Amino acid sequence: MDDDTLVNVLYITQQFAVEAHDPLVEALVTEAWRRLERFHFNVLSKFSTCLVDQHLNLSPLMGEIADIVNRNLETIQDLRSLSVLMVGISSLISQHFQEQLVKKAELLFDTINLCDINIARRIVQFLRNVNYSYYPLLERCNKVFLSNMSHLDLDSISKIFGLYQCLQFHSFEFITMAKERLTEMIPLFDHPASFAKLFVALGPIAGPKEKKQLESTILLMSEELTSQQVLAVVGAMKEMESRNSHLNKKIASILHKHLDKYKPIELLKITQASVFLHFRSKEFFVKLRELLLSYLKISVLPSEISILVHAICMLPNPQLDEAVIARVEEVLPCCDLTELNVFATSVLRWIQYEHVYSDGLPGKQLKLLQKLDHYGCQRLQQSNSLDLLWKELKILKGDWFSESLLEDTFAALQRLMNEIDGTNVAEIASFISRTNYLSALLLDRIASVVVQEIEKIHPFAIFGVILPFSTLNYDPPQREEFFGTCMQRLNSYLVLPLSLSARIQFRLMELNRAVCLECPEFQIPWFHDRFCQQHYNRDIGSVDGAQQQIYKLLAEVLGGINYVKASALTSYYYTVDFECILDKRKKPLPYGSHNTTLGKLPEMSWESNTQIVGSRLPPGAERIALEFLDSKAFCTNIPHLKGKSAMKKRHLEILGYRVVQIPHFEWNSMALSTKDARMDYLREHIFGEGKS
Repeated sequence: MDDDTLVNVLYITQQFAVEAHDPLVEALVTEAWRRLERFHFNVLSKFSTCLVDQHLNLSPLMGEIADIVNRNLETIQDLRSLSVLMVGISSLISQHFQEQLVKKAELLFDTINLCDINIARRIVQFLRNVNYSYYPLLERCNKVFLSNMSHLDLDSISKIFGLYQCLQFHSFEFITMAKERLTEMIPLFDHPASFAKLFVALGPIAGPKEKKQLESTILLMSEELTSQQVLAVVGAMKEMESRNSHLNKKIASILHKHLDKYKPIELLKITQASVFLHFRSKEFFVKLRELLLSYLKISVLPSEISILVHAICMLPNPQLDEAVIARVEEVLPCCDLTELNVFATSVLRWIQYEHVYSDGLPGKQLKLLQKLDHYGCQRLQQSNSLDLLWKELKILKGDWFSESLLEDTFAALQRLMNEIDGTNVAEIASFISRTNYLSALLLDRIASVVVQEIEKIHPFAIFGVILPFSTLNYDPPQREEFFGTCMQRLNSYLVLPLSLSARIQFRLMELNRAVCLECPEFQIPWFHDRFCQQHYNRDIGSVDGAQQQIYKLLAEVLGGINYVKASALTSYYYTVDFECILDKRKKPLPYGSHNTTLGKLPEMSWESNTQIVGSRLPPGAERIALEFLDSKAFCTNIPHLKGKSAMKKRHLEILGYRVVQIPHFEWNSMALSTKDARMDYLREHIFGEGKS
């Protein structure tokens, strides 16, 4: 046989489902391995597909194929063959090789036809396999899918949705067009298997009418669903936030029948969905708990044990006995941060349950938390690779992480910060924003990397890069160069869609306001009056206890409730907690009928400019804005004011206010534990005096 025939025979043999250990298949694979170095790339790519079908992704043979691709990458000019090989070798390659493959695919992308859906899908599959959200390639693949939406079938759309979800790539256009395409398919499927797949793909994005149609149809077919189909359906119901009681009851009944067939990770998904959907079958939860405990007795993998404990603690009665605690303690030294975090979240839920339903002290739970703290800190201190550490850190969240590991986490990041580069800088920056932890060392490193490697950072990632500097109110040493570089990278991408989301409109309003107030020399007009008036909400939400205290004490300090205005609206539509006016002799001036109730915004007469009717002051008078700053206004690790509050203070001062900011740690301190002390505090900040 020649090379083409040899691999084709192997490929066709596998299509007939001949087992991998069959002598013919073994002989064909052995002969192909012997000829490997002389294979043309299209033959090599088909052979790699055969190996993937035999689950040989991690075999030495696939490793040799990866080596051949690495040595000959510059000569490959066929993206179809390369995309197949990329998927095959994706489990074996280094990060450097991964980046080379991405660059090569990007270079060859212009050579393919926009109809080549399979090439685009394989490239996205490769990015998913290596967990690399490379936006330029994803966007180009997405354009191929959009151009061929009418040719995409249910399987293709379902796979693309799954890949996008794993890569956290969001395409509003794809979702919109896919929704329309899938909706057209509803009348076409009357078989349970195909309709279940349609339900899973369309359900989470369907409108109310389509959602109702999907739920009523799947209810009729539910008895015919297999264990895997009903698992997928209940996951989709969770995403849809289904409140169809008949469907919920029916699916719970079918799941109950199949519970013995599921693996631990599948039982976790069932637990999450059943709790979220408020399943009411006591027998269902009893059997689910028994299965989870039985798996826990025989499981030896830390990841599996963490999944099982997490599922048990989500059940209506999340108690763990001594045997379970012993199983957890046995595997703690082998756990990574993700698994430790899952255990900690489970224990905290257990403690919360005990606090509500039991009078006992959570001694054993607290001891377990202490051990979790110890092993978490130990793992952070021993980490010596930013890439490996980041794989664990990027999905951590919850109270345990933010309260117990934050200091050690940033110590580890600072120790490894020389490994921050253009490929990971955006993710690290977003992580810092999420934690609200101010580290000048890390932010300076991020700014330096951005200036030096801006071409590696996609414009869509610039927002995440800039965000911690804005949020945490920090300017790096090379401030002008850093922000200038970011703006240049953004310029060619500043294209807005025809219909702006409310979030984008609000951001534009904030930008318009900031430029008008801080850069009047640009002579940019204020054009958000109508937008602000439409979104001027009379109910500003809940008011905390500290604000209520301040409101009452201000009324006493100033001489009456009519001397303080709560929830005052300023020019350019800022809302301040409290406002008062002092005349030139520092005596409070009353508001009369214009005073407001705490927690409510007043009725307003609008003018078509930046002034609000009734805002003029008597000669020599001073307007004072008082703002209570809770913990969200400050960085997590130090009492450093974050960007939003600092900008608001700056803008209010430009508008003529004297701004008094009342930090929560001052107001709630021992020094201000009495009413008299708080009254003196307010007098000092308003009048510049202490005791009256």
